[in-house]
Amino acid sequence: MEAEIVVMGFLVGALVGLTGVGGAALLTPVLMWIGISPSVAVATDLFYNSVTKLFGSIQHIRQKTIDLALVKYLAIGSVPSALIAVLVLQAYPPLAGHQDSIIKHALGVVLVIVALATIAKQFYEKLGSNRWQEKPLHEKRSLTIVIGCVLGFIVGLTSIGSGSLFALAMIYLYRLKSSTLVGTDILHAFLLVSAAGAMHAVYGNIDYMLALNLLLGSVPGVMIGSRLSARVPSRPLRTVMAAIILFSGLRLI
Repeated sequence: MEAEIVVMGFLVGALVGLTGVGGAALLTPVLMWIGISPSVAVATDLFYNSVTKLFGSIQHIRQKTIDLALVKYLAIGSVPSALIAVLVLQAYPPLAGHQDSIIKHALGVVLVIVALATIAKQFYEKLGSNRWQEKPLHEKRSLTIVIGCVLGFIVGLTSIGSGSLFALAMIYLYRLKSSTLVGTDILHAFLLVSAAGAMHAVYGNIDYMLALNLLLGSVPGVMIGSRLSARVPSRPLRTVMAAIILFSGLRLI
């Protein structure tokens, strides 16, 4: 399976580079379809995402395209919430025995939400400012932490949404330049998926060899996809990817 996993990683990476659609929404259901258990698929995807987001975070830190205050408030809510999601599934006996079934159905619901969010994001990007964007961050501190709590729990449970759902929230609620929005989203996602992945590692859910093979394919895939993105219209591709993610989610529910 190693060569097939590398090719899978390449294809997912290329699609992420072309469309900007989150890799977890593509990768996690595919891993489950090839026979990986839901808990291992989610844990491995979190670890895989942590590695990829690390390099992106370093680049954006160098470019100074990160709103550190927004990252801080989101992480205050999201990191503990993601840890609780993993801990409850792994350590609470009534749920631990059914965790794969819970993850599978939760994943289906979240994939549907992510598909709709991906489509909505394309419309929000065209809209002008709203009253929430006009408010300074300190007036939205509590709201920001609550958003982090809710979406962080979803990411801890399914590995999905660290980019797509948080990006949509940032587009609608905060006034950020495009480069700052991307950098802020990537750094926060790195903190979130690293924390959730570390908790899964404690319970031995991560398949490190699987993650390595995925990385071997996805790194060149992302680079090639990113280069091609300037020549290929991304909006139709995003719509197609959203439809695929929606179909995947409906199959899992």
